Amino acid sequence: MLSEYRKEISELKQKNAHFAKIFEKHNELDKMAKDADEGRLHLSDMEIEKIKKEKLLLKDEALKMILDYIKSKKS
Repeated sequence: MLSEYRKEISELKQKNAHFAKIFEKHNELDKMAKDADEGRLHLSDMEIEKIKKEKLLLKDEALKMILDYIKSKKS
């Protein structure tokens, strides 16, 4: 997720517990979605869609936090 911000992600995971939690939850959901897509986890289409929507919301929140962090470092 957001590999172009690898350095900032690493810093934020250490400095911000909420960010670390969001990042971890996104990765868990990503694994679930992949497992479901590849048949290792049996979920309904509706459950998969819910997981993907939640992943997207978490990614958006994480990106906002990353961009705010970058902006604050420049100030």
